[in-house]
Amino acid sequence: MVEAPVPGGEDASKGAAPATERVRAARRLASAPANPALQRLAELAARLLSAQASQVSLLTDVQTISAQAGQDPDLLGATGPLAESLCTVTAAGAEPLVVADAAADARVAALPPVTSGAVGAYLGVPLVGQDGHVVGALCVFDPAPRQWATSDVAVLVDLAEAAIAELELSALSLQYETDRLRWQLAIAAGGVGSFAWDLRADVLTWDERVLELFGYGAGDFDGTMGAFEDRVHPDDLARVQRLLAEAVRTGATFEAEYRLVLPDGDTRWVKARGEALVDADGRPSHLLGAVYDTTAERREDARVSRVLEAMSSAFCSLDRDWRFSYVNAEAERVLQRPREQLLGGNVWELFPDAVGSQFEEQYRRAMTTGEQVNFEAYYPVPLDRWYEVRAWRDPDGLSVYFLDVTARKAAQQQAETERAAAQEALRAAEQARLEARRAQAAAERTAERLQLLARVSADLSATLDAEEAVARLAQHLVPALADWCLVTLVDDGGALRDIGAWHAQEEMRPLVQRYREVRLGSISSPTSFLHRALRTNRPVLVPSGATGAIAALLSGEARDLLVQLAPETGQVLPLRARGRTVGLVTLLRGAASGDFSDQDLLTASEVADRAGLALDNARLYGQQQRIAEGLQHSLLTAPVQPDHLQIVVRYRPAARAAQVGGDWYDAFMQRDGATVLVIGDVMGHDIDAAAAMGQVRSLLRGIAYFSGGAPAAVLSGLDAAMEGLTVGMTATAVVARLEQGLDERERGVTRLRWSNAGHPAPMLLTPDGTVTALTGLRHDLLLGIDPHLPRIDEEVALDRGSTVLLYTDGLVERRGQDYDEGLLRLREAITELAGEDLDGLCDGVLERLLPERAEDDVALVAVRLHPQDRPRPAGAGPHRVPPHVPDEPDEPAAPAAPAT
Repeated sequence: MVEAPVPGGEDASKGAAPATERVRAARRLASAPANPALQRLAELAARLLSAQASQVSLLTDVQTISAQAGQDPDLLGATGPLAESLCTVTAAGAEPLVVADAAADARVAALPPVTSGAVGAYLGVPLVGQDGHVVGALCVFDPAPRQWATSDVAVLVDLAEAAIAELELSALSLQYETDRLRWQLAIAAGGVGSFAWDLRADVLTWDERVLELFGYGAGDFDGTMGAFEDRVHPDDLARVQRLLAEAVRTGATFEAEYRLVLPDGDTRWVKARGEALVDADGRPSHLLGAVYDTTAERREDARVSRVLEAMSSAFCSLDRDWRFSYVNAEAERVLQRPREQLLGGNVWELFPDAVGSQFEEQYRRAMTTGEQVNFEAYYPVPLDRWYEVRAWRDPDGLSVYFLDVTARKAAQQQAETERAAAQEALRAAEQARLEARRAQAAAERTAERLQLLARVSADLSATLDAEEAVARLAQHLVPALADWCLVTLVDDGGALRDIGAWHAQEEMRPLVQRYREVRLGSISSPTSFLHRALRTNRPVLVPSGATGAIAALLSGEARDLLVQLAPETGQVLPLRARGRTVGLVTLLRGAASGDFSDQDLLTASEVADRAGLALDNARLYGQQQRIAEGLQHSLLTAPVQPDHLQIVVRYRPAARAAQVGGDWYDAFMQRDGATVLVIGDVMGHDIDAAAAMGQVRSLLRGIAYFSGGAPAAVLSGLDAAMEGLTVGMTATAVVARLEQGLDERERGVTRLRWSNAGHPAPMLLTPDGTVTALTGLRHDLLLGIDPHLPRIDEEVALDRGSTVLLYTDGLVERRGQDYDEGLLRLREAITELAGEDLDGLCDGVLERLLPERAEDDVALVAVRLHPQDRPRPAGAGPHRVPPHVPDEPDEPAAPAAPAT
C-alpha cells in the first residue's frame, strides 16, 4: 500500500516514503494493465486459508482484486473508500495485521465492514516493493471470529511477495513501452537517426534516417565501416577515425561534426554522438549513437561569416564557457592574436590582464542580465587606438563588437585640453592680479612693521636704562597695533609692576595712566589674562566683549576706569628672554578698530621679543656673566660623536641664577676608542659647589682617559684622588662605558658596562619601546665618603637602536612629590616619546617633567646606538671624535680592576 490513510486522516505508516513519492509509486502500479495472475493469487489465498475472501489492494487510486471462495471474479478492479477499509490499517503498519475477533479489536472495531457484521476475523499482510515502500495489502477475512495459525500468516506473506512481484513487473512493462514510444516520437520530430556498431562482429547497423542521410538505399548498405568511410569527406576522415578509435579504446563519448560526400557530388554536414557499451569484462562491445543533419546551420554560419569578415570593424563571439567561438579578421588585429590561437581558448586565460578590469565586469554583466553594455577602452602600441566596445548576450553566448573611436576621442581630448588651457590661463591671470595686490599690501605692511621694529630697536639701544626704554614701548605700539597699551615688568621674585601706558586719544591718556597705577592692586583672581600669560609663557587672547571679561576680574576704581576705556578685544604678550618671562605687554582695541590680524600679532611678538631681551640683558648682565662663563667652561663642552653613536646633552639651570648647583654631564672617548658617558651631581647649590664640580669632572676625565679602566675602577680612582687632593665634598655619579667585541659587532649587540655611586638609575629604551631602569644589583656608596670600599661594574647587552638616558635628580625630585612618582612620570614620558629622534626625546622629557620655575639644576646625557651596517644617519649630526683616538675599537681591552 502507498499512503494508507487510517481513520482520523493521519499518516500512520512507519518508515514510509514522503507522500508525493508514495502516491506516485502507487499510481504507477495501479495503472498497470489488469493482470489475471493477481486474480489467481487471490483465489489461491482464499482456498489455502479456508477464508471467506481474499483481496489484493492498492490504496491510492484503489484497484482491488478480490475473490470469495472462487466466486465473484468480476470484482477485479473494484474500488472503495480508503477510510473504511481494513486493508488501510494493514498498510499503515510494517507487520502483518492479525485480528481474531474484529468486533473486540480497537484497531478495526469501528470500521464499516466490522460494524455491518461482514467481517468477524481478519488477516492482512502489507505489500512492500523493492524500494522499501508499502504499496498495498493482501487480506483475507471470515464473517465469524477465528484464531489464525502461524502457518496462515506465513502462507499469506509468501503470496504477498508473489503479488508485489507481479505488480512491479506489470508497471515496468508499461513504463518501458511508454518511454520507447516517446523516444521514437522525439527522434522522428527532430530528424535524428540512430546507429549501432557491434565491435566484436564489426557490424554497423543504421536506421532509415541514417541511410537517407548517407545517401544509401535499403539494399545498398552492406553494414561495414568501409561503407561508412566511403561517404565521409576525405578532409574529415582522419579526424573522425581518430575520434572513433579513441571512443572505442577508452570508453569515452564519441562526438564529431563532419562532411559527407553524396553519390551526386553534393556535400552535407552531419553531427554524430555516441556512447560505448562495455561487457562484463569491462571491454567496449558496442558503440550506440545518433546522427542528425547540420547542413542548414553550417550554410547559415557561412553566410554570417562572409558578412562578418567583410566588416571593417572587429567582431568576435564567446560561448557560455567564455571560449572564443568566432573571430573576424579585424578582431584578430585588435586582439593582436591569430584566430588559430584564439578559437576555443578561454578569454580570461588568453588575456589574464582583463581579469578584474572593466572588460570582465561589463562582459559578465551582459552575460548575466542580457543587457547590452557599452564602454571605451584603449589598446596600446602597436595599435595605439581607442575602441568603443559593445557586448550583448545571444543564444550561444556573448557577441562583442569593437568600434574604432580614436578620431572622436582625440577630438574630445583636444577640445578638453584647449578648454582646460583657456580656463588655466584665466585662473593664472586672475591669480597674478590677486598676488600683485597681496604683494603690494604685504610690502606695505612689511614696511610699516620694519619701521616700527626699527624705532623700537633704536629706542632700546639708545639708553643704558632698559627699563625706561621698555616703558616707552606703549608709545610705539599705539596706534600702530592698538588703541591703548600697558607695559608690565616681572621682577626676580615673580612680582608684577606696570611701568608704562599710552592711549591713541590724548583726552583718554589720564584715564590710562590712572588705570596703570591701580590695576595690579585690584586684580582679584590669579586666573586673569595677565597672570595666565605669565604662567604659560604664551600670548593670551582677550576675546570680544573684553570690557565685561576684564571687569569681572577687577574691583573698585580700576573697574570703573576700565568701563570708561571700554576695550572690545585685547592680547597679552609675554616679554620672553632665555626661556623666562621678564615682562608683559597688554594691547587693547575698541569696538571700532576690529580684531587683531595675524600680521599684527607677529609684529607685536617681534617687538615683545626685542623688549624682553633688552630687559633680560640689563638685569642679568653682571650676575649671569660670571656664572655663565664658569658653567660654559666646566659643563657645556660638546660631547664626542662616534660614527654609529649619537650623543645628546642638555643642561637646564634653576630658575634663579644664584642657585646654580653642581650638576654635570660628560661624554668622551678613552684611548682605546671606547665611549664613556658620565652624569654627576656635587652636593650643594652655590658657586662653590659648581667650582668643586669642575674639579671632580676634570679628575674623572683624566683618570678615565689615562687608565682606560672600567667604570668601577674609574670611580674608585676618582674617590681616592678626591681624598688625596682634599676635595672636601660629596657627589653622586654614574660612569658608563660602551664596549663591543668582534662577535658582538657581527650580532649587532653592544655591551653597556656601568657603575653607580649613589645616583638615580639610568633609563634604557629598547627598540620595541620598552623602558627599563638600569638598577643593577646595587648602588655603591657616594663619592667622598669612603674611598676604600670596593665598587662593582654592572653590564647589559644592548641591541642597535637602543637608547640610554642618564640624568640628575632635579629631573624627578619635587617638593611635595614622592621620588617614586617622579620616576614613574619619567618612565611614562620616555614611553610616549619613544618614536622621536634623540633631540626630540630629550627636549620632550624636559618639557613634560620640569615645572615652569625649576628649583634645581638638571643635566641630561643620552646615547642612541644606530645600526653599524649603514652610514651614520643625517639626523644624528656630524661625526666628531678626538684625533689619535680610534673611532671604534676592534676588541675592547680587559677592563682594569677597581681599586680597593
